[in-house]
Amino acid sequence: MAHTPKFAHVVLTTTRLPAMRDWYCTVLDAHVVHENEGLCFITFDEEHHRLAFVTAPEGALVERPPNSAGLMHTAYTFPNLGALLDRYATLKSAGIEPQVPIQHGVTTSLYYRDPDGQFVEMQIDNFESADAATAYMRSDEFDKDPIGPAYDPQRMFDAYHSGVPEQTLKTRAWALAGPPMPHPMELFAKAE
Repeated sequence: MAHTPKFAHVVLTTTRLPAMRDWYCTVLDAHVVHENEGLCFITFDEEHHRLAFVTAPEGALVERPPNSAGLMHTAYTFPNLGALLDRYATLKSAGIEPQVPIQHGVTTSLYYRDPDGQFVEMQIDNFESADAATAYMRSDEFDKDPIGPAYDPQRMFDAYHSGVPEQTLKTRAWALAGPPMPHPMELFAKAE
């Protein structure tokens, strides 16, 4: 009998272990499980560790531009739009703002850039089931633009808190009705 694997963790090599640890603990509301001068394990749920950071020797790593080959992002799902927007507000008050907000259609997403240049996607699923999301990914709308438009997350936060229904905010139509935004790939390329 074949068993389906369950995602366990990600390990990132860094020369900025304290900065990476602090950033990820803030962004993911995580805590340190174990740390020494060259290694740190953190988690945010029942798993013993979801992320680890390994210190590279001085001069071993080259700074990576955001548009280079390699890991683009890891993603974390929230239960609903209110929870995602609450995390947005918490991080914004800590001085951490999304670099690339995208209405993918299948998800509503906020991409943050960590101290080493990788992106972390905070998202919600816009459909009630995986089957409905898969059906959307096979639609003409998704086929014509599988990335989706960028949107203003503060505008979404304000609209949500003024009573605009979540179902309205989780659409490309709402994102496109806002002020003109650069294409998301342009935002990824120039994210700092």
